[in-house]
Amino acid sequence: MFQLKLDFILEKPELPLELDRLLVSFLKAATSNYSTEFYELLYDKTRSVIKSFCFSYYLPGANFKNDKILLKDNRFTMFFSNADLAQMILFFNSFQTMKFQNYPMNNNSMTLTSVRTQKLQEIKETEIIIKLQSSLIVRRHEVETNKDYYYTCDDSEFEAVLKENINFFLQKLSIPISTDGFVISPVKGKKIVANVFGRKVDASIGIYKLCGSPELLNLLYQAGMGTRRSEGHGKFEIIW
Repeated sequence: MFQLKLDFILEKPELPLELDRLLVSFLKAATSNYSTEFYELLYDKTRSVIKSFCFSYYLPGANFKNDKILLKDNRFTMFFSNADLAQMILFFNSFQTMKFQNYPMNNNSMTLTSVRTQKLQEIKETEIIIKLQSSLIVRRHEVETNKDYYYTCDDSEFEAVLKENINFFLQKLSIPISTDGFVISPVKGKKIVANVFGRKVDASIGIYKLCGSPELLNLLYQAGMGTRRSEGHGKFEIIW
C-alpha cells in the first residue's frame, strides 16, 4: 500500500478559499490530459460515480483571510491515496503528465514539481488511533425531502450515519467487506464548519479510535471515510 506525495510551487504564496474546487479541477485536468477514457470513467456527467480515492493537503503557515489563504512560503503539498491499485497507477501516470506545467488560477498559478510514492503501513490490528488529515464529513440524505443532514463527533448518531456512508460506498463498488464491529470513538475530536464547493457544512477533525476488521480499516486508510472523500475530505493518518 502506498500514497502519492505531490509538491507544488506557487507563483504567489496564496491560494483560493475554495481550494477543494481548485484541486478537483487539477485532478480532472490531469486525468483528461493522460487518458480520455480514464477521465470519463471518473467524471462522467451523465451518472454519479462513487470514487475510491481521497486526498489531503499541507499548507505551510496558512493564514485564512476572508477571500484567500495566505501562506508563509510559495509551496504546498497534496497527499493522495486510492483503494484501487490499478486506478492508483493511472493517477500516478496522469500526474506525471502535469509535472512542470504551469496550471493557472485567478491572478496566480501553480506548478507540480514532484510526484513521489510513500509507503503506507498495512493494518493488522482491529483497533487503531488515527488523526484526520482532512475534515470528516458525515451526511445522511433524505430522499423524500431531498435534504442533506450533517453529523459531527458531537452528535449521538455520528457513528451510525458514518457506518451508513461506509456501507453505501462498499455496496456501490461491490466490495465484499463487512462493517460488523466498526466503531469510531473521539479521543480529541472537534466540530468545525468546512467549506465544500462554496457551501458551509458541519464536519469533524481531530484524533479518533477506530475499531473494525483489518480488511475494512485498510480499505478506509486508502479510500478515506465519510462523504466528499474525492473532494478532499475524510483522509487520515495512523498515529498508534
